[in-house]
Amino acid sequence: MGRGKLRIYLGSAPGVGKTYAMLSEAHRRVERGTDCVVAFVEHHDRPRTEVMLHGLERIPRQEITYRGAVFPEMDVDAVLRRAPAVALVDELAHTNVPGSRHAKRWQDVEELLAAGIDVISTVNIQHLESLGDVVESITGVRQQETVPDEFVRRADQIELVDMSPQALRRRMAHGNIYQPDKVDAALSNYFRPGNLTALRELALLWVADRADEYLQEYRGEHNIRSTWQARERIVVGLTGGPEGRTLIRRAARLAEKGAGGEVLAVYIARSDGLTAASPKELAVQRTLVEDLGGTFHHVVGDDIPAALLEFARGVNATQIVLGSSRRKTWQYMFGPGVGATVARESGPDLDVHIVTHEEVAKGRGLPVARGARLGRSRIVWGWLIGVGGPALLALALTHVDADLGLANDMLLFLALTVAAALVGGLLPALASAAFGSLLLNYFFTPPKHLFTVADPKNIVAIAIFVGVAVSVASVVDLAARRTHQASRLRAESEILSFLAGSVLRGETSLEALLERVRETFAMESVALMERAGDTEPWTVAGSVGPHPPDRPEDADVDMPVGGGYDMVLALSGRVLPAEDRRVLAAFAAQAAVVLDRQRLQSEADRARTLAEGNRIRTALLAAVSHDLRTPLAGIKASVSSLRSEDVDWSPEDRAELLAGIEEGADRLDHLVGNLLDMSRLQTGTINPLIREIDLDEVVPMALVGVPDPEASVQLDVPETLPMVTVDKGLLERAVANVVENAVKYSPHDEPVLVSASALGDRVELRVVDRGPGVPDEAKDRIFAPFQRYGDAPRGAGVGLGLAVARGFAEAMGGTLTAEDTPGGGLTMVLTLRAAPRTPRAAAAAPGAATQRGRHA
Repeated sequence: MGRGKLRIYLGSAPGVGKTYAMLSEAHRRVERGTDCVVAFVEHHDRPRTEVMLHGLERIPRQEITYRGAVFPEMDVDAVLRRAPAVALVDELAHTNVPGSRHAKRWQDVEELLAAGIDVISTVNIQHLESLGDVVESITGVRQQETVPDEFVRRADQIELVDMSPQALRRRMAHGNIYQPDKVDAALSNYFRPGNLTALRELALLWVADRADEYLQEYRGEHNIRSTWQARERIVVGLTGGPEGRTLIRRAARLAEKGAGGEVLAVYIARSDGLTAASPKELAVQRTLVEDLGGTFHHVVGDDIPAALLEFARGVNATQIVLGSSRRKTWQYMFGPGVGATVARESGPDLDVHIVTHEEVAKGRGLPVARGARLGRSRIVWGWLIGVGGPALLALALTHVDADLGLANDMLLFLALTVAAALVGGLLPALASAAFGSLLLNYFFTPPKHLFTVADPKNIVAIAIFVGVAVSVASVVDLAARRTHQASRLRAESEILSFLAGSVLRGETSLEALLERVRETFAMESVALMERAGDTEPWTVAGSVGPHPPDRPEDADVDMPVGGGYDMVLALSGRVLPAEDRRVLAAFAAQAAVVLDRQRLQSEADRARTLAEGNRIRTALLAAVSHDLRTPLAGIKASVSSLRSEDVDWSPEDRAELLAGIEEGADRLDHLVGNLLDMSRLQTGTINPLIREIDLDEVVPMALVGVPDPEASVQLDVPETLPMVTVDKGLLERAVANVVENAVKYSPHDEPVLVSASALGDRVELRVVDRGPGVPDEAKDRIFAPFQRYGDAPRGAGVGLGLAVARGFAEAMGGTLTAEDTPGGGLTMVLTLRAAPRTPRAAAAAPGAATQRGRHA
């Protein structure tokens, strides 16, 4: 039996209609005679979804008892026994109740697929495992239930279920997603327009990338090399010259004209030495293309046009942007240039744009040399010119009737010798001089066709020819070598000056520096290693590239840092010539400096933490000098009065004095408690004991210390809320501090509202006051230690209440933020994690935004 097929309805956000679309597909298949059953679908009391379940066969659910409560889950064994052709399984990312067959529902689906059953399922984009951090940064909610991307990517068919944020919010407001009492909290939190727009973009981009993978697989399987213009991909060919910035900006404008346009900048370096471009300019262009939303690629290839076209076709590009050549007119005698070659070889599937710029025809300047050695192709051409050229010239001259004379013949042979020296260096030129002199002697010096010379003058002429040829070849070769060396020194000095500048500015990270080493020397991988002693093992401090070496012995090139052997820069890919090691030594030295600077930065951060602690202690002394003395002074005065024998206190006066002592003691206890709590937060010694509790049990206990709580606080914490995973003591102290702060600033005739609601896997506790409020720029500052806002009276505390409350909230995995109260005032929002599948959540209505409900 073959493996079943998986079809997934991917939602951009909760409530867009994934389950409805899945049930509609099931009805279509049933009408076509397909054996289709509902393995598990949750309608969450949504009327339209519930209606769609009518007419479909449902597999009875399995009931599992956990912590005294009964939970329904999909019965995998029942589905396998029924063996339908198609099974509907909702909420792919759902976490099964402990005691189930598998921990995750997607694992249940995997078993059904292995049994040959086709599965149709649903999942939201925020539940993909790779997008967890991104979704948390957008919505502020960390998704606890996720499904591996690889499992979703293996689906045979993925269909996006999308809806505009405005339409989804209208559907929410009409009560089509959550129960009416949950709508306001949902619209003001998770279902904000910005959140929905960002999630929608994530879904569209993910599906687009998946479609691109399908397309690449299809093209690879069918060996399709031509470009399919399904998506605008623009490749920018960079030379490292100043015109690169103009090309990148032009390509970005071209990409903006079409939806989903993508810019890929590529620099192609030769494989036999230093790159032929300024590393500083390439770094600037890399930053520019990344700022414009594109990507930078470094490719090694000796045939630049072929490598550029191969890269463009490999990424299925539709356009190539190149700059007009910087070569002068006479330089075209060496070839048509990269732009003309790419345009000629691109074919009908690639559009080539030649962009003009300010550097056109100004000359490329001296190329950055690759050492004094010449490339293999130039040496081969030098020998062909030096040996084959004289033979062809002799053949041509012997078949020409005109007698040019021995002097002109010698000049022609001398020209070939000079050409051989220019192209191939000294050895081909010497061979050309020797071979040319023999041909002159045999074919053009009387007596002809003999290696003898009758006229002594001709002997002198041939000797002079050989001498001049050798001298010219030596001078030309020496000039070429000096030019190469000067160009190389210029390139090295530019690299070294850029390295020195980056060290002084402190701009380069270790990974960025190693990446620059890899690109500069065209290596596969680079690693910086260190060890504590000669007998200690090597450890990798940083590396880039695939499969970096673990030991210097495994690398193709290793460069000790600082002359010692406790730190080594190791490179893999090819063996470097000796002249390249001087620049490599500079890179190695800077790598050591960067590593030391990073470690010094870490030490500075630790020192900054200690300095912050000292600042806290200094502020503490300044704060407690008054705020601790005030209640002590009151207690002292009351005690002294009671002990006085000169006054006969009435029972009412005595009770008032005792109440003052008790009030002062309570204030002292509160102050000292906050000070101790802040000290624990600063030293990181808080270890929360996380367990599942009911919020309605903790909040009333936190209001014990509030003056006249029945009149000053209005409580609205439903008993149907899910349980929360918190430390009971920390939560009580945090709520108490927030409520006391709200009561302090709220008018006497306006009670503080403490309400709670559930949204997805969160529970929010809102403390709403009608006080003066706080400006936006001060909303974060009020949570700093020893901060009072506005005209808070002295003696009202040391400014630690909100700081301690936020610290406790974060220690429990929650958040505490401040918002404006509509109509005036301040609202403190304490967000806590809901316990997964608590008994109380199971007893709530399905539409109450419980853990199961947020998958709809």
